[in-house]
Amino acid sequence: MKRILITGATGNIGMEIIRFLYEKDTANQIVAGVRDIDKAKKIFSRYPRLEFVTFDFEHVETFEKALENTDTIFLLRPPHISDIPTYFLPLIEKIKQKNIHQIVFLSVQGAEKSRIIPHNKIEKLIQDSGIDHIFLRPAYFMQNLTTTLIKDIQLKRQIILPAGKAKFNWIDVENIGEVASIQLDYFANHKNQSIELTGYENKNFSTVTNLINEVVADKIKYNNVNPFKFYWIKKNDGIPTGMIIVMIMLHFLPRFQKDPHITNSYEMLTGKKPTTLREFIFREKNKFNPLK
Repeated sequence: MKRILITGATGNIGMEIIRFLYEKDTANQIVAGVRDIDKAKKIFSRYPRLEFVTFDFEHVETFEKALENTDTIFLLRPPHISDIPTYFLPLIEKIKQKNIHQIVFLSVQGAEKSRIIPHNKIEKLIQDSGIDHIFLRPAYFMQNLTTTLIKDIQLKRQIILPAGKAKFNWIDVENIGEVASIQLDYFANHKNQSIELTGYENKNFSTVTNLINEVVADKIKYNNVNPFKFYWIKKNDGIPTGMIIVMIMLHFLPRFQKDPHITNSYEMLTGKKPTTLREFIFREKNKFNPLK
């Protein structure tokens, strides 16, 4: 039996990983790394076997106890953290010091090709550490529509981005969580591999807007803005500068790149087809309505 630490446990991905691990009746001990244990216990009340430890990427003093007796760690990058040397270098050093030999890192599709995005820097830190790893590189999250972009949809009835006509490949976080749970349970089968996880659709935000408008009465529009205007819109919305820069890189740079590569990794690992955008939008349709 392994002891598996899930960082970002109460986030979208972490919650799905924990759900799939327990649905498949994992033999491993799962530990949720969270900032607020009391709050997390309420969120995960249906999983009595789940353990909890205090873990905060921004507080290095939490690393020591959280990593104690850990065999495998699921690692992600919180969206607001872009200073990789400050926050991730000491974490990777502590992981190595604790003799943790297995890391599953949630990266992004194309991370290996773009040295300016934070995920590339984290991958490099892990590789340089010599720790066995799996880089899970999913495409663009469908859930960005119901998290990062949802306030503009609900309040402004717009999707505001500097993405132009660039096509993105779309993947459901549920699909990501399921694959990550397999990698954590059966790490040796995928050790030191990079797995690109995609859906089967490349669509731009104009097309996505039309799909949303099929399920809402109060229509939305896609507002394509230049990066400078986007920066000031988000700055006025109170979004941290680092997060804005990452959003610009993730949405503006694809305008100058080829359409995303499509893989069958999800189907190969699970025997199922990934969620379609239309299925996701219909499933989450109530979230796209305006706030009352």
